[in-house]
Amino acid sequence: MIEPEVSELYETGPWALSSLTNTQSPLLTFNTDIIIYTWIVLGMLLVLLIGARILLQRKGGIAQFAVVSAVDSFVSLVRQAIPDFSFSHLCFVSSMFLYIFLCNVLALIPWIEEPTADPNTTLALGITSFLYVQGAAIRTHGLWTYIKGYFSPFFVMMPINVVGKLASIVSLSFRLFGNIYGGVLISDIYLEAIRGSWGLELGGLLSGVNILITMFFGLFEGYLQAFVFTMLTLTYLATALHEGSGH
Repeated sequence: MIEPEVSELYETGPWALSSLTNTQSPLLTFNTDIIIYTWIVLGMLLVLLIGARILLQRKGGIAQFAVVSAVDSFVSLVRQAIPDFSFSHLCFVSSMFLYIFLCNVLALIPWIEEPTADPNTTLALGITSFLYVQGAAIRTHGLWTYIKGYFSPFFVMMPINVVGKLASIVSLSFRLFGNIYGGVLISDIYLEAIRGSWGLELGGLLSGVNILITMFFGLFEGYLQAFVFTMLTLTYLATALHEGSGH
């Protein structure tokens, strides 16, 4: 058996598994640029949390009020979905929202792309959400009750229940990927259409269309998709915690 050359492993990307499996799947290709952008998001998140902690120590300021109001909004969302409030659920839901939002709006920085425009990132987020929800259900109802839920209401329903649970991964990950990647394509098509024509470029700049498109697909769409992902995760979590509880 001939071992693949080192150069062959890097044909489709620095960290590509597709060359080993003779397939060309984006899920088997790890884009190093996306990994770098992800670490940038983690650094931004760390700076944001440290800054929020510092602002909370300044009593009576507008910044402290803004931070407290943001935290209260997440607390309210969790309380509305889950009557038995849990601080761990609050931390998970708020962390997912902040991380996804920063990933979505990262393209506002020149020469940087959204990590969520890569299916590997959104799939990882979907799996993370799924594992947390299933783990919370097991902790709440116990392993045996959790397993019996797959055979409810009849034994033959087990395959359908399993597929239904796993479908949440696809629903979460590819909804986020499709919306973010679609925004990237629309923005690229627009920029490509006006590129090379100084009149169109100047008109788009002076009319504010360039800024409007950038802000819509970068900021508004980024916030909206992060909120949708968070609310769907919270809905799946509330459903899993209430199943078998008699509520």
